[in-house]
Amino acid sequence: MDASSIKRLTYLVNTAILIMVFGLMAFFIFAKAKFLVYFSFPTILIYIIGYIMISRDKLFGYVVMVYVWITIYMSFCTVCLGYDYGFHLYGMSMIPIIFYTEYMAYKLGRNSIRGIRFSLFIVGCYLVSTLSPSIFGPIYTPDVRVARAFWVVNSIIVFGFLIFYTNVLIKGTINSEESLKNQAHRDNLTKLYNRHYMGSKLDAVEDGLQNTYISMVDIDKFKNINDVYGHNAGDMVLKKVAEVMTEVCDKSIISRWGGEEFLLLTGADESSERLTDKTMKEYMEKLRTSIEATDFEYEDQHIKVTVTIGVSAKQHGERIEKWVDEADEKLYAGKNSGRNRVII
Repeated sequence: MDASSIKRLTYLVNTAILIMVFGLMAFFIFAKAKFLVYFSFPTILIYIIGYIMISRDKLFGYVVMVYVWITIYMSFCTVCLGYDYGFHLYGMSMIPIIFYTEYMAYKLGRNSIRGIRFSLFIVGCYLVSTLSPSIFGPIYTPDVRVARAFWVVNSIIVFGFLIFYTNVLIKGTINSEESLKNQAHRDNLTKLYNRHYMGSKLDAVEDGLQNTYISMVDIDKFKNINDVYGHNAGDMVLKKVAEVMTEVCDKSIISRWGGEEFLLLTGADESSERLTDKTMKEYMEKLRTSIEATDFEYEDQHIKVTVTIGVSAKQHGERIEKWVDEADEKLYAGKNSGRNRVII
């Protein structure tokens, strides 16, 4: 979740809480709890100020202000009405939300409240506000049926907040894990899989699969491209070649093997269609001709790009290193026989 998404979520939560405050104020009027009616006015003002702080990107100040005020509000409601109304439950819901806020602040590089300290503050207020009515009795005693209804409503709201924020936190954590995993498996420039990931895929190829091929793809005279047009042009070529391979070879696992070399794994899935040397040759010829036909333009200069491809089938009992070496040998055989060709 990015900063703009956090701001939208904060606007939404601020609005929801403000609506709740107006609803509670109406109840306090009905219950003739004058102190809580008066206390609702500064509470409304807090959330109006909250809109201004959110719009000015003062999220840290907003969070501190709102959490402190909710804790005070919860405490006064509990002291005045007793814990039969369930206002003390809000303290329990706030603690995981505080740690979620601290986590998001860390992700966004913002200042954050100290979750442990704030949690201890909430626990202290909770103990004082619940012990007071149990010892001295609540200040106001509205109808018991109203208290039951409020317990249910407050419980639903508290659990709603807990479910919502827990869901957001878990999904955010999963997305972060997926992003980190993706970064660990991907080449930064081409966004293809990297050599480490491809190595793990090669190791996982079942020995019984007889129609599994690897294809070593090398950009012809890539050093000349860097020397003549510059390294930025070379990067452009690598990225565009990767795009063409991704489009043409959508049934293969594609990786940047190193420098201007790429490795494709085809047929590793048991559900894949049966491959032969002939079909694999046609498959790689389609890739070769597609790259040759692509217009590589950099700063109004058109760069001619071709590739040479060496293809090797997996043999029963063959070590991965030998398999890769065979594809590499066929690649260099293609280089030595004129480049821009497929050798299988």
